[in-house]
Amino acid sequence: MRSYSDFYRRSVDDSEAFWAEQARLIDWQTPPQQILDASHPPFARWFVGGTTNLCHNAIDRHLDARGDQPALICVSTETGLERSYSFRELHAEVQCTAASLLALGVKRGDRVLIYMPMIAEATFAMLACARIGAVHCVVFGGFASGSLASRIEDAEPTVIVSADAGSRGGKVLAYKPLLDEAIRLSKHKPAAVLLADRGLAPMDRVAGRDHLMRDLAAQHRGAVVPCAWLESTEISYTIYTSGTTGKPKGVQRDTGGYAVALAASMPHIFDARAGETYFCTSDIGWVVGHSYIVYGPLIAGMATILYEGLPTQGLDRQPDGGIWWQLVEKYKVTVMFSAPTAVRVLKKQDPALLKKYDLSSLRALFLAGEPLDEPTGRWIGEGLGVPIIDNYWQTESGWPIITIANGVEKKPGKLGSPGVPMYGWRVKILDESTGEELSALNEKGVVVIEGPTPPGFMQTIWRDDARFVNTYWKSVPGKMVYSTFDWGIRDADGYFFILGRTDDVINVAGHRLGTREIEEVISGHANVAEVAVVGVADALKGQVAVAFVVPRNADGVEGAGALALEGEIMRRVADQLGALGRPSRVHFVTGLPKTRSGKLLRRAIQAICEGRDAGDLTTMDDPATLQRIRQLLWP
Repeated sequence: MRSYSDFYRRSVDDSEAFWAEQARLIDWQTPPQQILDASHPPFARWFVGGTTNLCHNAIDRHLDARGDQPALICVSTETGLERSYSFRELHAEVQCTAASLLALGVKRGDRVLIYMPMIAEATFAMLACARIGAVHCVVFGGFASGSLASRIEDAEPTVIVSADAGSRGGKVLAYKPLLDEAIRLSKHKPAAVLLADRGLAPMDRVAGRDHLMRDLAAQHRGAVVPCAWLESTEISYTIYTSGTTGKPKGVQRDTGGYAVALAASMPHIFDARAGETYFCTSDIGWVVGHSYIVYGPLIAGMATILYEGLPTQGLDRQPDGGIWWQLVEKYKVTVMFSAPTAVRVLKKQDPALLKKYDLSSLRALFLAGEPLDEPTGRWIGEGLGVPIIDNYWQTESGWPIITIANGVEKKPGKLGSPGVPMYGWRVKILDESTGEELSALNEKGVVVIEGPTPPGFMQTIWRDDARFVNTYWKSVPGKMVYSTFDWGIRDADGYFFILGRTDDVINVAGHRLGTREIEEVISGHANVAEVAVVGVADALKGQVAVAFVVPRNADGVEGAGALALEGEIMRRVADQLGALGRPSRVHFVTGLPKTRSGKLLRRAIQAICEGRDAGDLTTMDDPATLQRIRQLLWP
């Protein structure tokens, strides 16, 4: 076994030679002419001059060696359907979908927005876009019309791919009405909409615009669509992430760098091998789903499980807290990837379920999306009897920044820590005010990454280089470093501990939400004068949003009137942002705490909500406002 410290040191001291070696893990039509172009910091261009294709590396190159092996295993405990596609069958389905997109006018470089549940057709659409050189933009299927409309306007898709409905916990959510309303709200109108009809909800179709997948598939079954060989630096996809302003950020990813980063991560981090099965319980609407449901496992020649349903719902649609472990046994899963929130849900089930199934194939469970608390980590580790490996990364990074490289050296983990910096990532902890590196152990600072950033990292913000630089690279005084906007400390062994956000983004069950987005929706209510939204620690979800509202007209905002207004505000947020953004509570107050310069003291409100000391309040304009909130929450 190699020493990870030597492996890491080479990746940062001799990075071009290191990444040239990793580039051999994928197929290139034209080899790269230059491994790294870092001449225009903070932008880094990887494998310049090389041409490749994500779909080729995920499917085509495996056809000779393992064409008849499972590639995509689709399981829905919502509909009771279970279907496995071999690499050869997946190849045929993706080409059929690619031919359908081409017939609808999609060209290389065009955007295709995908708003779909966790069904096979969503994966076909993503891989079909990669095959023909279109840029896919996947939007989480739980998003409401307002959020979807903003993404349609920003991406300007030629085609939108969607479905009649999704389902969660047996409750059908009709997608088509949400999509139609989003298109109505958006200034940009797509040329066509391609729809999967699952028979879950009726659909009204717009003549000339809306097409059924099955109709176009019948026309293009057996189509042969060659891969478009893209420049390594051409865009593969955009994916939106919340920011501290109301406008979401379109994270833009390249093609070659991303393919190499994922190809390297599978053996080095996950100790994953071709012919095995990978099970990631995330959603394709999030970056984890892009990297480790769709592209990463397939590039590695593995079968990947696409799961629609809850972790406590069996194939017979009855409560079953053992469904995940049943799938591990059935498909001999070797590597599993989930989130701490999901494990906390499972903790409420019978612990015997962890011993009911044969889990001998499973080598490790990886968890990410939010900090892993020690009790949860210890419970699942003891229950499964395999290593529980936390990992820390972001939509922007594309793959883990901090974890344990299980395939390089099986270092022990530490409860509460995601691990150590991964190869290629130059991770530092800086003083937020001075920009100086903090060398003292366990000294709290902002976690940053020095450039050049490794392959797979975001190229920029879609159509907004200035926002990319100003948002991420200029927040620390005197230093051009990428800010993760997370606080952290480092211990004597080099393990990092993540302590929470430095900005106004909260983490609800692994999903990042901008408090500013929620505030903007609430402030649109006729009886809202001011609003502050903060993230408050929650035992199950990690954080929940809590809103503090100053009503325009305080008359009647008490008792039943307050409950009615709270309900209206919650429905408004759910309608415009989706259920994930809905506050857990709305409190009505007469004023919000601010500094003398007018800055809202969100961190002080958050501290009081969590029963902590609110800190230095000498800059407050009116300390009584914070005292009233304290009395409201802790009478």
